[in-house]
Amino acid sequence: MYTLSTCPWCRKTKKYFTEKNVPFDYIDYDLASEEEQDRISKEMMKHTGHIAFPFVRIDEEVVIGYDPEKYEQLLK
Repeated sequence: MYTLSTCPWCRKTKKYFTEKNVPFDYIDYDLASEEEQDRISKEMMKHTGHIAFPFVRIDEEVVIGYDPEKYEQLLK
């Protein structure tokens, strides 16, 4: 999961996964090094063609934005 430390939708996404007891890793893009930001940007562009937060990958699927219904569907 890639997030922004100041993004309310990113906080809601982290809270969703925490409350559902789904383990996850995340990187706050805005707090990452320039090198890490470049890597993340390239990954986002490869998968979606744009940079947007939160960026959630569940297996091989990518979800952009806070979308609990889609998370639920992919976690089954």
